[in-house]
Amino acid sequence: MSTTRTKSLRQNSTDAERRLWSALRNHRLNGLKFKRQQPIGRYIVDFICFEHGLVVEVDGGQHGPHVDAARTAYLEAAGFWVLRFWNPEVLTRLEDVLATILAAADDPVFVQGP
Repeated sequence: MSTTRTKSLRQNSTDAERRLWSALRNHRLNGLKFKRQQPIGRYIVDFICFEHGLVVEVDGGQHGPHVDAARTAYLEAAGFWVLRFWNPEVLTRLEDVLATILAAADDPVFVQGP
């Protein structure tokens, strides 16, 4: 996966992605280390916490169940848990989104992987 593509995705983030990144960056969420626009195999994930094997995706209208199902299956087969949130959810209920991410990271099942 090209670094040009990941750089482009970081520079052209959606409002929801920027808002969530602001809350996740620099260990702001309970000390968890997240990276953004990280290549995992043939996909680039929005956010990832390697320590907990947790991928967080922020989806807009371009996503659909068939595309997301294949992507999620691939990531889970690679040993990651995937949480998905819609853009409006991140923009209007950020605290709930962060609480869900934190609960997943604190869940021993998530830490062990799928």
